Amino acid sequence: MRETPRPEGTVGDTRAEPPRPRPGRALAHAPGASGSGTPHRSDDRAPQTPRGARHPGPSGRLGTIPPVPGRPPLFLCLYALVFALLTWQVVAEGPLRRADERAGRALSGSRLPGRAAEFLADLGNLTVAVPVLLAVLACTAWRGHRAGTFRWWLPAVAAALAMAAVPALVVPLKAAIGRPGPPGMAGHDGFYPSGHAATAAVAYGAAALLLLPLLRGSYGRRALLAGCAVLNVAVGFGLVRRGYHWPLDVVASWLLCGMLLHVMVALVGRYGEPPGKRPEL
Repeated sequence: MRETPRPEGTVGDTRAEPPRPRPGRALAHAPGASGSGTPHRSDDRAPQTPRGARHPGPSGRLGTIPPVPGRPPLFLCLYALVFALLTWQVVAEGPLRRADERAGRALSGSRLPGRAAEFLADLGNLTVAVPVLLAVLACTAWRGHRAGTFRWWLPAVAAALAMAAVPALVVPLKAAIGRPGPPGMAGHDGFYPSGHAATAAVAYGAAALLLLPLLRGSYGRRALLAGCAVLNVAVGFGLVRRGYHWPLDVVASWLLCGMLLHVMVALVGRYGEPPGKRPEL
């Protein structure tokens, strides 16, 4: 009998053939697909995670808040919701307002000397806070112009508009709500929200945001933001300690100005980039 020749690759054969690609399998997993060899994604598609599609902004941009199509930022909605809740409690004379007035009377009798509290409260005056902001506006605009930054004037204009919006919002709210002041301000009303706290929050907050891109290290940026927060808390405490405002008057101003600063950052982030890098809304 003739023996049938044994096919190659049977048991006992030490020579193994390399696996051959089957027709119909995805070529994106192969090392040569689209010239990159990255598995699970071809180079022709953009990364599916939002972080992978972001581009670092040029010097002079404020923050990294990307515009979300059809949806305002989360913090903006949160600020507006809490501000509406506090305003409702103040107008309806709810339990939060009664607790606020008890806390205000307790803080006004604290051990901080009156002169120190007066100094802290004066940091929210227009004659103190606005010149600080104007100096930072001039400095950052000049540096942006010298560096040839695209629309170097936009951050300064956005900060000036945020500052101008403070009296446009605070004065009508004071007149509409008409909250009476602390015992030292008897016979007057229109103390909610606090104009001094709002002026300090926008002036010092906008100045910090304008100076933020000029600092390279993360430590310096955190120190700047922390210093701005401590300064605004000191102004608010001075206003309450001297009996100029209730605590909720100050907190409401912080919430209102937080919304203004978020709009300022969103404006610069949206229109402060060259057209080729501008995100689509």
